[in-house]
Amino acid sequence: MAAGLPPDALGRRGSCGTDYGAVRYVGSVSRTAGIWLGVEWDDPQRGKHDGSYEGTQYFKCRHPKGGSFIRPNKANFGVDFLTAVKDRYGLNDKQDVQYGTGNTVVFGTKTVEFVGMDSVAEQQRQVQLNKLVDISVRECAVSHAGQEEEISRTCANMRHINLSKNLISSWETVIAIASQVQNLETLNVSENKMRFPSTSTLISSTFSNLKVLALNQTEITWTEVLLCAQGWPVLEELYLSSNNITVLERPDNVLQTLKLLDLSDNQLLDGNQLHLIAQLPRLEQLILRNTGISSIHFPDARFGCKTEMFPSLKRLAINDNKISQWSSINELDKLPSLRALQCNNNPFMDTEKNPETLIQLIIAKISQLEVLNNCEILPAERRGAELDYRKIFGKDWLEAGGHWNPEKNKPSEEFLASHPRYPALCLKYGAPEEGELKGRQPLTLKNQLLTLTIKCPEKPEQKAVEKKLPESMTIQKVKGLLYRLFKIPGSELKLSYESSKLEGKEVELDNDLKPLQFYSIESGDCVLVRW
Repeated sequence: MAAGLPPDALGRRGSCGTDYGAVRYVGSVSRTAGIWLGVEWDDPQRGKHDGSYEGTQYFKCRHPKGGSFIRPNKANFGVDFLTAVKDRYGLNDKQDVQYGTGNTVVFGTKTVEFVGMDSVAEQQRQVQLNKLVDISVRECAVSHAGQEEEISRTCANMRHINLSKNLISSWETVIAIASQVQNLETLNVSENKMRFPSTSTLISSTFSNLKVLALNQTEITWTEVLLCAQGWPVLEELYLSSNNITVLERPDNVLQTLKLLDLSDNQLLDGNQLHLIAQLPRLEQLILRNTGISSIHFPDARFGCKTEMFPSLKRLAINDNKISQWSSINELDKLPSLRALQCNNNPFMDTEKNPETLIQLIIAKISQLEVLNNCEILPAERRGAELDYRKIFGKDWLEAGGHWNPEKNKPSEEFLASHPRYPALCLKYGAPEEGELKGRQPLTLKNQLLTLTIKCPEKPEQKAVEKKLPESMTIQKVKGLLYRLFKIPGSELKLSYESSKLEGKEVELDNDLKPLQFYSIESGDCVLVRW
């Protein structure tokens, strides 16, 4: 074995410069002298081959160009946890001079010797380490725990540890470090490609106080998550992005305290996988960004009813997915606690070219939503969205069997499947009147654009802006636009306008359901906003 090469090098994580990888082979290579390490690199572009050389397969790689051979002296197998902490926080032996550890001091012509200065410096280091509560040793080449109980003696007050992007090879190493931290609450071991237990292990109290755990890019599977989770009795936040998790399983008797789950950047088999985690009783936030899901369905609840799945879910992120049908957005109204939604970059959003109408449709379809794509939904904006929705689809409602007379009102199942909230909106605002029922008008050149100046006369700090708006745009939609434009808090807007042709005359825009053209507004006029 080469000098300095760890006896357990095979299978361990290591680095060479800024590149990380796992040792898959230790030994000789044909027609060369000495020992070589066969490394499968995290970044395949760093490699040269699949583990074979001159017709001999020395090790296997997942990528055809993911492997190469390096000499042992080029490999860094890392340091123990405490060494990394001392290096990161400037508390190792090299910094002893700042504590005055020289043994002699000269006073004039006399040299005075101070006995025990080394031990004093060591005590001062101990005190400094014991004060650390939040510790980050990200990218510090940590590979093992070090001497037994050394961490617990030295860093007794740690609560939050960032161990991301190191050289940790197995979950056992994480346990060896964490078991010496009595009150560990937050642990980040992301970007360590490590081995996890494949069978049930003895449950220890290592993570008895752990509330936040990040395992992004660790190659953990959902089965391994559930096995390890037996030791996470009070965990509240679990981050699992970019782990190639495709299939979920029901978490029986584990993760019952979980409030946040991040599964982003894992290509789930289908949306039905979500049903397997739908009974987590305390889950409030679910992050499913870029998981490949194309539909969402809660089959236990009919139109207009609430599902028993995800009973506590308040915040849902489904952005960057393949959801193409509005029916999935309809389904989200079945979630009893949903308050915030992120859904950008899904194909269904391309079905409506006017972004204002798109936002209104989503708001109208999900009754309890308060935040959409990180923007607060104000009461006036919701009211306008629901009134417009009720009007836009009024003709479809009538043709499907809807009627102003409750006894004759029998819309078809097909209509209710497409517009499950429509009956509730009719109850809330009344059935639409015949004069309101105009077909949907796409925003085209036929809808004349008005160039208007928008001012806030009572708010001089707000600069006037110029906007182009279709003359068919209702006052309610204009208000929704202005709420976002001026970031106005939840209050009632009052709009009026001054004509460029009639100086000094101000006309109040007092009917939310009327379009701009109803008030004879023309390009060049000035809209005045007050609140």
